[in-house]
Amino acid sequence: MASSSLFSTCPLQGPVSAPKTMKCYRDFLTSYSSLFKQSSDTQSHSRVLFNVKSLSWEQRGRLLPRNRVQCQALDVDNKPSILVGNKFQLDDVIEAQQFDRDILTAIFEVTREMEKVEKNSPGSQILKGFLMATLFYEPSTRTRLSFESAMKRLGGEVLTTENAREFSSAAKGETLEDTIRTVEGYSDIIVMRHFESGAAQRAAATASIPVINAGDGPGQHPTQALLDVYTIEREIGKLDGIKVGLVGDLANGRTVRSLAYLLSKYEDVKIYFVSPEVVKMKDDIKDFLTSKGVKWEESDDLMEVASKCDVVYQTRIQRERFGERTDLYEEARGKYIVDGAVLGVMQKHAVVMHPLPRLDEITVDVDADPRAAYFRQAKNGLYIRMALLKLLLVGW
Repeated sequence: MASSSLFSTCPLQGPVSAPKTMKCYRDFLTSYSSLFKQSSDTQSHSRVLFNVKSLSWEQRGRLLPRNRVQCQALDVDNKPSILVGNKFQLDDVIEAQQFDRDILTAIFEVTREMEKVEKNSPGSQILKGFLMATLFYEPSTRTRLSFESAMKRLGGEVLTTENAREFSSAAKGETLEDTIRTVEGYSDIIVMRHFESGAAQRAAATASIPVINAGDGPGQHPTQALLDVYTIEREIGKLDGIKVGLVGDLANGRTVRSLAYLLSKYEDVKIYFVSPEVVKMKDDIKDFLTSKGVKWEESDDLMEVASKCDVVYQTRIQRERFGERTDLYEEARGKYIVDGAVLGVMQKHAVVMHPLPRLDEITVDVDADPRAAYFRQAKNGLYIRMALLKLLLVGW
């Protein structure tokens, strides 16, 4: 083994108090010895990847506050590979920027394996003994149920609250941080939806167990973006060189924001933004795409965009984001609708996607067209979330 292939640094900064930080040193000893043993049987070398709460989302190895542990893996001579049994690179799933292309490819491979997991199969019990807590401060059908189904299909158990904003101690004024500290004592992983942007990051900073962002206000919805990209690959057959039209409420749509971040990982992608003026895509996403060299264009002509795109990604105009400004909601609602006429100009291989729920932005006659992929898209959410739960709790 080349001497530079397998070294990791774990500088300890002050006494260690957080329960999960001590896992860094134990995991180092275990991984270090096992990988050296493994090196006699394989010619390819892997870097040691640590799963430490105190790392930043980008895992750039920045110095941490006192009383924390920093684990940093050095680059290796060869391109890293993900070995079965290794720990997942991430502690939490909070935002789409956490993922690079290699991790996405590997997650999708695990997701394809999850599609094969059936009742009473060996893989159906890999999370036996684990408990997942779902904290949903906003209404949800697909996301909450798919997470709960994913956990149960892998043998785990679920603790759930459907309307934590009203039917939890949050109604009494309890802080999010106190809720998280309490719930982590009852469970092994927390899946949270919240009405405030940034709430998931606050929860992850507080918890010593994994946290998955199931949507935080108008912020992000990373697991939806993962299932969206997975669906595009399954439906179109590729992710490089595609054209995607994002339609509807782009200002408040956390799904389209997260999807834009993930699409930036691929080559020669072009994104079209089609929305009413009051809900145009915000500048932070457009600036990000520009910085990554991703081509984007704003248009008010859905028919023209639909004729060019591989994917027409429709979204609902979200009334709940307008507050008392119902006039603005009515101004935006119904302006862009995917119907038979739109299907008529779309290419034969193209698909219509939607994160659901829909109102009237896709007419029901579209459902019968094989290019209507939104219910297949929703089913893929189950497999993606099975893969994430498996990776966060037991690793590759």
